[in-house]
Amino acid sequence: MKRLTFPLRDRRILQGLQPWEEVLIDGILVVARDQAHKRLTELMAASEPLPVQLEGAAIYYAGPSPAPPGMPVGSCGPTTSSRMDPFTPALLKAGVAALIGKGPRSPEVWQAMIQHGATYFQAFGGCGALYASVVSQVQTAAFPELGPEALRLFHVTGFPVLAVPPPSQPC
Repeated sequence: MKRLTFPLRDRRILQGLQPWEEVLIDGILVVARDQAHKRLTELMAASEPLPVQLEGAAIYYAGPSPAPPGMPVGSCGPTTSSRMDPFTPALLKAGVAALIGKGPRSPEVWQAMIQHGATYFQAFGGCGALYASVVSQVQTAAFPELGPEALRLFHVTGFPVLAVPPPSQPC
């Protein structure tokens, strides 16, 4: 089992991942869903500054529930990755190193991941409480008016995922 810390300083470490290898993630995850992705790509298209650093970042597709007393976040399981596919190639071009979610990705996204040396990690559906237990701090980085879809930063230790290999069919 590998352990990776995000943001990555050198994405070449991703090249050594084996298909379906278990990985534990430490560091900071950028947490965003559909509307935050849309806003980020709009800022990029307008050449506006971004509210977070994307170089070497891992984006986790989740919309966390409110934090219960004594916890930094409530349940925060993964959401369906394909909803972010229209925005993903631009974010990969901006330096995102890893994507974390559940479900398949489009051929265009796989092609962009290969082109930019990024990888896709499968998070475990139904494990929102497990994921919440490895989050030590949450910061709202942008778009607080989006509620659960605001752009957040999760500080994590031991966030479990699986490395998803590219599809066997050519993109």
